[in-house]
Amino acid sequence: MNVAEAEALVTGTHADPFAVLGVHRDGSGFVARCLIPGARRVTAFVRDRQGEGAALALVHDGGLFEGPLDLNSASPLRYLAANDGGEWWVDDAYSHGPVLGPMDDYFIREGSHLRLFDKLGAHLIHHEGADGVHFAVWAPNARRVSVVGDFNQWDGRRHSMRHRRDTGIWEIFVPGLGGGHAYKYEIIGADGAPVPLKADPFAFRSEYRPATASVTEPTLDHDWGDAAHRAHWAKADARRQPISIYEVHAGSWRRGDDGTEGGRFLTWDELADQLIPYVVYMGFTHIEFLPITEHPYDPSWGYQTTGLYAPSARFGEPEGFARFVDGAHRAGIGVILDWVPAHFPTDAHGLNRFDGTALYEHEDPRKGFHPDWNTAIFNFGRQEVVSYLVNNALFWTGRYHLDGLRVDAVASMLYLDYSRKAGEWVPNEQGGRENWEAVAFLQAMNREVYRQSAETGGGAITIAEESTAWPGVSRPVHEGGLGFGFKWSMGFMNDTLRYVARDAVHRPFHHNDMTFGLSYAFDENYVLPISHDEVVHGKGSLLTRMSGDDWQKFATLRAYFGFMWAHPGKKLLFMGQEFAQRGEWAESRSLDWHEAGAPAHEGVQRTVRDLNHLYRGAPALHARDCEPEGFQWLSGDDNANSVFAWTRRAPGAPDIVMIAHFTPVTRHGYRLRLPAGGKWREIFNSDAAYYGGSGVGNSGSVEADEDGWAVLTLPPLATLYLERTIEGKEGTA
Repeated sequence: MNVAEAEALVTGTHADPFAVLGVHRDGSGFVARCLIPGARRVTAFVRDRQGEGAALALVHDGGLFEGPLDLNSASPLRYLAANDGGEWWVDDAYSHGPVLGPMDDYFIREGSHLRLFDKLGAHLIHHEGADGVHFAVWAPNARRVSVVGDFNQWDGRRHSMRHRRDTGIWEIFVPGLGGGHAYKYEIIGADGAPVPLKADPFAFRSEYRPATASVTEPTLDHDWGDAAHRAHWAKADARRQPISIYEVHAGSWRRGDDGTEGGRFLTWDELADQLIPYVVYMGFTHIEFLPITEHPYDPSWGYQTTGLYAPSARFGEPEGFARFVDGAHRAGIGVILDWVPAHFPTDAHGLNRFDGTALYEHEDPRKGFHPDWNTAIFNFGRQEVVSYLVNNALFWTGRYHLDGLRVDAVASMLYLDYSRKAGEWVPNEQGGRENWEAVAFLQAMNREVYRQSAETGGGAITIAEESTAWPGVSRPVHEGGLGFGFKWSMGFMNDTLRYVARDAVHRPFHHNDMTFGLSYAFDENYVLPISHDEVVHGKGSLLTRMSGDDWQKFATLRAYFGFMWAHPGKKLLFMGQEFAQRGEWAESRSLDWHEAGAPAHEGVQRTVRDLNHLYRGAPALHARDCEPEGFQWLSGDDNANSVFAWTRRAPGAPDIVMIAHFTPVTRHGYRLRLPAGGKWREIFNSDAAYYGGSGVGNSGSVEADEDGWAVLTLPPLATLYLERTIEGKEGTA
C-alpha cells in the first residue's frame, strides 16, 4: 500500500476503502488491513476460529495496520486492538461482502421495488457468520458516505460505505452491532464539502427530541391478534360501512402529571389503556392520528416530519405503537394515520439537500419550495422519490396494519401555482397549472395500497384532504381518477360552520350555506370533517363559534351534530369537540377534561355518543352515504323558519327522517310531508333534557296521514330523527 493511499484512508478521503481494507489476496497469500484510530497494536483473528492471531504492523500513525494472514480463503476477521490504556475488540466490516444483490439493483433502478424498507435503512441481520447491522442509504451524488454513531465515536473514517454505482446506494454491514445504537450518515458532497450529518430517511426509530439521530431497531416482530378485524374490512365495501372518525393529537389528548407545565406525553401503552376504551364508549369506529411520524418541532403537530418511517419517540418504542394498533383492532376500532407526502422541513439533519444536492426536492424553488410552510416539496418527477413515498405508504398499512391513510395537503400537490403569484411557478409541458407528476404519484400510491390490501386482506383505505374541485379524486385510477377511497368535504365544513356562527335572525338569508353541499354530495365519496384546523389559530372552539348566549351555543352545537350525522358522508370530529371544550385546542397541554363532567358539556358528549351508536346501528344513515339513492329532500327551502328536512334510506332498512331547526323558538303545529303515512317514532331529539335541552318534543312519536302529512312540534335549536314503525315494528317506508 503506497503512502498516498494510506494517507487517503487515514484522512477519510479514499474513494473506495473496500478495495483496500479487510482481507485481500496478495500474491499466493492473503493480507489484512484495518483502520483503528487510537490503536498502537493490533492482532487479527479469523472470526469464530480457534488459534493464535496474526500481529499486524502499524503502517501509519493514524491507526492504519497491515499484515499477512495464513489463510486458504478470505474470511471475516476480528481484531484485538491495544494501546497504553488497554485492549478492545473490533469487528471488521471490510472483510464482509455486500448484502444487496443484483436483483435489488434491478428492481430499484426500475422503480418497481415495493419492499424498499426491507433493504434500505438499518437492519439487524445475520450475514456471513456474524450478527450485526446492515446500513444502506441512497446518496447518488456523494463522494463518500459513512455511517457514524455511538459505536464508532462518530468518526466517519471507521465505517465508510460501499458505493453501488448503478443505483446510487451506499451500504455496509457492521458486525457485532445490535439494537439501540444512535447513528447518522456522514456525507461528503461531490464538491468535496461535508454535508451536515443526516438522519436515516428509512430509520425505523429515532432519538427523543431535541436529539435527532436515528436508532438501530430490530425488525418489528409483533404477534398480531387482529385477524377478525382485518377480515371484516377486507370483505367490506367501506363506502357502505359506518365510519365515524375521532381525530386525535396523541401528544395532547391527555397528558401525564410529572410536575412540569403541561405534563408529560403518555406512552402508547397508556394511550391504549385510556384512549381505546373511551373511543369504544363514545361509539366512534376509527381513530385518526395527526402525524405520529418523527418530527423535531412540537408546534408543527407532526406535519413537518423528518422521519417518515419512524413512530415518534415521544410515545415510546415502535413496538408500543404496534401494540396500540393491535389493541384498537381487537376492540373493533380502526386506526388511520395522517400522512404527509407533500412536503418536508428543511432541518439540517433531514432530507433537505441530502447528499449536497437537491435529491428529494426540486432544485428550482419555484417547484421545490413551499412558501406557506417554508418547507421543501418532494420531486414527484423523480422515480426514486416516488418509490420512497409509495413504499412508505405500504410500510404503514402493511407492517403496522393501519386501516388507512389520510393524505394531507393534496391540493398543494396537484397545482403548480398553489399559493404562488404569477411568475413564481413553472407551467407544465402543456402550459397548464396541473402537476401531472404529482397526479401520477398519487395514482401509483393509491393503486399499490389497495392492491396490497387486496392481497394481504387488510382492507386499508385512503382519504384525500383536497380543497378544490379537482374531478375524480375518489374515482378509481382505471377510470381516470386519483384513486382515493374518500375525499374530505372541505366545502361542507366551511359552509355549515359559517351558518351556525350567524345570529339566528340572519340565518334565513344564508339558508344555502346548509343546503349547497347536497348539490355535490355524491360527486365524490365524502368524509365530513370537523377537524383540528377549525379550532386553532384564533378560531376558538366549536362551542364558542356558535352564536347566541351560552344556552343557545350548546343547543346549536347539539343540533349541528344531529344535522351532520344525518348528512350523507362519513364523519370526522376532532378531539375535545365531543364534549364542547370551551378553550381553543393547544398542542402543548391536555384537553380540558375537567369540563366533560359539567352538565351542559356532558349533554353534548351524550349527544355525540348516541348519534354514533344510532349512525352505526341504522343502515339508512350510512349504507348509502355515497349514493344519491340514499337521500331524498323533504324540505330544503324553508329559509323563513330555518328548517331543513330529508330522508335517509337503504335497501331492507327502515327510513329515517332528519328535521333540523335553527331558530331559538319552539314551533308548534309545523306541517311536514313524510315519506309515508303511519306512525313515526322519535328516535333522537337533541333538545331532550338528557342532553341538556329544554325537553320539548313530540311525546315519542308522530302520526302521518295516508298522504304522509304530519304535524310536529319543533324544539328550539334542535334536530329530530324519526323512524317509521309498522304495527309496532320497524319497517321500510
